[in-house]
Amino acid sequence: MKLWTGRFKKEISKTTNDFNSSISFDSRMYREDIEGSIAHAEMLGQCGIITMEESKDIQQGLKGILEDIEKGDLKIDMEAEDIHTFIEGELTKRLGANGKRLHTARSRNDQVAVDIKLYLKKEVKEIEELVKGLIRVIANKAEKYSGTVMPGYTHLQRAQPITFGHHLLAYGEMLLRDLSRLEDCYKRMDEMPLGSCALAGTTYPIDRNITRELLGFERITNNSLDGVSDRDFCMELAADLSIIMVHLSRFSEEIIMWCSWEFKFVELDDAFSTGSSIMPQKKNPDIAELVRGKSGRVFGDTMTLLTVMKGIALAYNKDMQEDKEAIFDAVDTVKMCLTAFTPMLDTMRVIPENMRKAAAGGFINATDCADWLVKNGLPFRDAYKATGELVARCIELGTDLENLPMEEYKKVCDLFNDEVYNAISLERCTDDRKAYGGPARENVKYQAELLGEKVK
Repeated sequence: MKLWTGRFKKEISKTTNDFNSSISFDSRMYREDIEGSIAHAEMLGQCGIITMEESKDIQQGLKGILEDIEKGDLKIDMEAEDIHTFIEGELTKRLGANGKRLHTARSRNDQVAVDIKLYLKKEVKEIEELVKGLIRVIANKAEKYSGTVMPGYTHLQRAQPITFGHHLLAYGEMLLRDLSRLEDCYKRMDEMPLGSCALAGTTYPIDRNITRELLGFERITNNSLDGVSDRDFCMELAADLSIIMVHLSRFSEEIIMWCSWEFKFVELDDAFSTGSSIMPQKKNPDIAELVRGKSGRVFGDTMTLLTVMKGIALAYNKDMQEDKEAIFDAVDTVKMCLTAFTPMLDTMRVIPENMRKAAAGGFINATDCADWLVKNGLPFRDAYKATGELVARCIELGTDLENLPMEEYKKVCDLFNDEVYNAISLERCTDDRKAYGGPARENVKYQAELLGEKVK
């Protein structure tokens, strides 16, 4: 059944029908379409546009369709044009004339808009919970490894000592911001477009606030043109999901490096690794690599939505049918990545001794050595130069600042004494950085606890 056949004298070609059809991807919104229709039917009855008896009959029919779909007794017809056509056709089959009354004071344009908003509101909440789950794992691991020294990097060169807990908390902060972006997106999405009809509202005496309350929207849209042609919420959500994927991809990149024999800071659990078909020694971080790879897919979905919408005059155009596959794919991909990434991180084994060894071998306490000289009266530039000479001497001797003999220190500057060894201890270097936001153990423990509290 086509909802628009009255104007046409010729049967639509199969090619046109297949090209035009959206049921292969919009059928996932069957529940939202039925919920929206039940609310619409209730409003029509309350406003006297149809009788309350007709309204109740329609609502019961819709509930029966929902129950039958979910029990598997009713299969969605993939030959139908879209999910809206299928459900209305099934309702008419069951109720006859009353089924045909459902579409009074409604267009597919506002029907589609309300369906996708209802669907995405639920998805946003599910993604928020997945992000919170990952943040909890990060907070727990950060607290556990609050004193585990590792090298901090700039330009992928060892730079200054930090702790593994401090490093993890950086991703916790990124994900907290992701969470706030999702919450903001949800607020803007929470406007009900139903009642906008095709583009110009309706002459029927509807009450949009009835449907708004029944469907759980915060507000109704203010402009009927905007109500049916707005897909800002899809673009915004896709952009927010893209940023989440940037953060997951960066994290994945580090885990991939940390797993390598060149670093060997961590080892992934066997349950979250794969092997090679030819090299028996291999243990590959495939989940992290796939997350890194799938980020491009979500970026592509975002670009699809921006490109689809950029040249469309008001109001609805068929181009907008392309919104669903893109936003559904972005949502599905992010949920899949979070679902796999979180337990991978949770079960990951940390190897503190390798982190400590890497930190000791990179002269990352050189700044602290220079600072010690400054605190003992040497101008910073002179202290900087002296420490650089010490690093060069360590490289010649094949040692590090912690093990360089005092006579070598004295050759560079007479101010040095045995107290410098305490000052350049890697644990001391991190624990002395007590300024808020720094890697001192007490800071990391506090921030980990705070992070956990924020997602409770």
